[in-house]
Amino acid sequence: MERTTRSWWLACSFALTGCYVGVDPAAQDAGDEVGESGTDGADTGNTTGDGDGDPALDTTRFPRLSHRQWENTVRDLFVLDATTGFSSLFIGDPQSGKFDNTASDLDVTQTLWSDYQRAAEQVAELVTSSPDLLSRIVPDDLPENQADPSVKAKAWIEQFGARAYRRPLTAEEIETHWQLFSQGVDLYTDLDDFTAGVNLSIQAFLQSPQFLYRIEAGSEPNQDGLIPLSGYELASKLSYMLWNSMPDAELFAAAGAGELDTSAGVLVQAARLLDDPRAHETIADFHAQLLDHDHYLDLFKSDSVYPEFDSEVMGPAMQRETQAFIDAVVFTDEGGFAELLTEPFTYVNADIAWVYGLTDTYGDEFVRADLDASQRSGILTQLGFLASNAYSVDPDPIHRGVRTVRNLLCTPLPNPPDNVPPLPPTMAGTTNRERVDNHTGEGTCGAGCHSSIINPIGFSFEHYDAIGGWRDLDNGLPIDASGSFALDFEVKTFDDAIELGQIAANSPQVHACYVGHLIEYAWARDTGATDQTLIDDLAGRSVAGDLSIRDLLIELTQAQGFLTRPPTAN
Repeated sequence: MERTTRSWWLACSFALTGCYVGVDPAAQDAGDEVGESGTDGADTGNTTGDGDGDPALDTTRFPRLSHRQWENTVRDLFVLDATTGFSSLFIGDPQSGKFDNTASDLDVTQTLWSDYQRAAEQVAELVTSSPDLLSRIVPDDLPENQADPSVKAKAWIEQFGARAYRRPLTAEEIETHWQLFSQGVDLYTDLDDFTAGVNLSIQAFLQSPQFLYRIEAGSEPNQDGLIPLSGYELASKLSYMLWNSMPDAELFAAAGAGELDTSAGVLVQAARLLDDPRAHETIADFHAQLLDHDHYLDLFKSDSVYPEFDSEVMGPAMQRETQAFIDAVVFTDEGGFAELLTEPFTYVNADIAWVYGLTDTYGDEFVRADLDASQRSGILTQLGFLASNAYSVDPDPIHRGVRTVRNLLCTPLPNPPDNVPPLPPTMAGTTNRERVDNHTGEGTCGAGCHSSIINPIGFSFEHYDAIGGWRDLDNGLPIDASGSFALDFEVKTFDDAIELGQIAANSPQVHACYVGHLIEYAWARDTGATDQTLIDDLAGRSVAGDLSIRDLLIELTQAQGFLTRPPTAN
């Protein structure tokens, strides 16, 4: 059957049976919203709290899976050895903030809906054409009745559906899926009857809003007027926060046994999930988006000035360096945010060790290397950040300053005006700092943002050339990397990036910025006024050295904003 015909038939059949509106009775008010999004590609529609505009209250009850989460979920749902890569053909999502999982950005457009249809068919074909893959989702011990094929089919639907929807199916949902399952034999005549039903059912499950959205139906408000999430809702929220994927069997079992009904039970599971390799991948993804790691692959450097630089090799190596460093700080050393900003070690291989001036023999594998503490201090003095914020020949203090100010200091910056003239060429007898300052500093049209906010931070990195190597001179002249910046309601002065890193590591404002970003990523929404007390508390304990990054994540699973949701508007 042609793909368009089959997809049309499946969508219409599934919509008519009511599967798209299969929300628990307690959340029937939400059912129409989910159904509409699934069938016609409309906006999911945020359900709001008290309507005061606080993003913490105006949270969606239906966060859609990001493309990364879709891939990971399909991998784990079908017990695949790797992700499929099918989402690479999905239309890209808009991104209003730092992170690609922000629920308010993740709508289902008509184009994306078609992409989901195509991918569902691809997954179904992949699984049902392989006896090995099929056996991973069809247990050998399913009950059978030769006279009644629905017995085995319904048993499979109940087991697989609970994992696909991340909660037990209702009797009505099982019956509806069976009706659809039974139609597979007419569509896939080259498959045996059961496999044909599985093929069509896989397509249906993967196109259902119950799969594509993480639905928070909730129940009755507690004494604070907030609605506690159910065990299964918390299981999904926890796994997508720490794994970017669906719950595993143990987490499902904990939800079913009522162990997630208390914050202590959530704590036990959060600690377990953090010990899994998938948590390492998620923490790497958070920091990669925070630090704009994608730009590490867009490097162009002058062949005449940096003849040994190979962007195709060194860009990925720089990404790997920062990932390995962050993983070591967070998981091996169980360090805090201050350590990310100050530790004078990194991970290198032969591709990048020479930029640091390291003379030992290195191979393809990344190994830990201690660096000169007078020259290197944490993530901001590593090669990727420095090289990705540099021109082909000279450093770029403007972009180094902007990325630091926005990503790590949370100091608001307006977008640059249109038609900004480029920097003039470097002239003999002048430094890069002088060139930038003459063009954007005091007395110029860029003085407002540049002279007091962007440039001072950017100039602190002038000891690092366009590929991140250390330099003592610029154009034959001594380097001035000093500056001052308003932080924590007072002006801080520093001589270079090392001192700036130490100041940032001891700054409540900087730690609050990091905690805020962590909440945005972990809870898939922007922060608001109602989060400020939590942010201030965690930032204070973080700057005091009482909370590691792992501890911060654990604390976020114990917070009211994680365990509950605001009531919907009337």
